[in-house]
Amino acid sequence: MLWPYKTPGIPDQLFARLPGIPLSKREVRILLISSLRMKPNSVLWDIGAGTGTIPVEMGLLCPEGEIIAIERDEEVASLIERNCELFGVKNVRIVEGSAPECLQDLNPKPDLVCLEGGKPIEDILKQAWKYLETGGRIVATVNNLENLYVISRGLAELQARNIEVVQSAVNRLETRGIQQTFAAVNPMFILSGEKI
Repeated sequence: MLWPYKTPGIPDQLFARLPGIPLSKREVRILLISSLRMKPNSVLWDIGAGTGTIPVEMGLLCPEGEIIAIERDEEVASLIERNCELFGVKNVRIVEGSAPECLQDLNPKPDLVCLEGGKPIEDILKQAWKYLETGGRIVATVNNLENLYVISRGLAELQARNIEVVQSAVNRLETRGIQQTFAAVNPMFILSGEKI
């Protein structure tokens, strides 16, 4: 399937899925993509890429850019590959490995890092920051207060500049029985900062 649009926001149901593997919801994905501020020739590392929604969307938006999707599980890495094939994305390289250990061997170095998961999250943040090019941005998503604290404290300790924190509050219209009601999409925090 070729995605005919030049705007982000591929509907969630169009992605291939595996049970239990997280997928960044469309509305959160749009906020995340906006926070990344990818340039046409950027190098993006997506750590904890999960279903591969961010690599697919960024690959479509910036076909000259280079996206490295990092995922530790072989089956999930295959899912990312399947979604890239599904949407005809050719500029995503999938690296199967555990962060932060696998980061030292990656090239080229990123000017953008998307941190979507992994443990220990604080160590991954610090290692990714070490490889991030000067002037680059890191964007992290978290869905609990503990990781919100860890990432915000980590960005402060790393002396990130222009730190932003956004919490999504999205509701979708759903049909339940004969009624239509609004259902909340799980709220996410999106944190970003720049390396000066």
